[in-house]
Amino acid sequence: MSKRLENKNIVVTAAGQGIGRATAIVFHNEGANVIATDINDKTLETLNKEYPNIKVKNLDSTNKQAIEKFSASLNKVDVLFNAVGFVHHGTILDCDEKDWDFSFDVNVKSMYFMIKEILPKMIKQNKGNIINISSIVSSLRGLPNRFAYGATKAAIIGLTKSIAADFIKNNIRCNAIAPGTVHTPSWEERVAAAPDPAKAKKDFIARQPMGRLATAEEIAALAVYLASDESDFITGVVHPIDGGMSI
Repeated sequence: MSKRLENKNIVVTAAGQGIGRATAIVFHNEGANVIATDINDKTLETLNKEYPNIKVKNLDSTNKQAIEKFSASLNKVDVLFNAVGFVHHGTILDCDEKDWDFSFDVNVKSMYFMIKEILPKMIKQNKGNIINISSIVSSLRGLPNRFAYGATKAAIIGLTKSIAADFIKNNIRCNAIAPGTVHTPSWEERVAAAPDPAKAKKDFIARQPMGRLATAEEIAALAVYLASDESDFITGVVHPIDGGMSI
């Protein structure tokens, strides 16, 4: 590895599996000091066993008090990578108020809590970098049965652009990544839960113009660029990585 992130202190949420895990690993391999957070002790333990130099911390990113305590334990944070997410399936008619609230708590409020606690450290440093995982299913594109999910991911884009605009004079960047469908454990769970898993898998792949899903490692590769000094002139931008879905 070229150590593009050498000595950077990076916090990664939802690092137990999927995009978060792949990103935590590649950040580590590129020389960063990584703190990987998740609510799943088992997946964190597995990550730490494979990569002992990655620090792991059980953290519920929807718990304000827990995040305040976690933030107080941190000194310098160069990059915050927000990857927590939940996919609700259905239209507005399938979305109860509790589903709406849960989707926004997990997908949006988690980022609000994390950023609000860690941003002051970045302001004090006069440098910082925030990367948020949104989705191509957002204000960029609507897809069937992704009502609540699309609304939350669109909110993340608005959140990202607002923070970028408000703190650009503090030398703080904020960007979003908008993946298409990614092959992750959560995707496998959604496929397995479908009435016809074989058809669900085929349909997911069919909506990708490239004829395949993205890998978590491909998303992580873009995250490395955004976390590195190579992208220092980029802020407030949504970066689709969707296999042609947005063409």
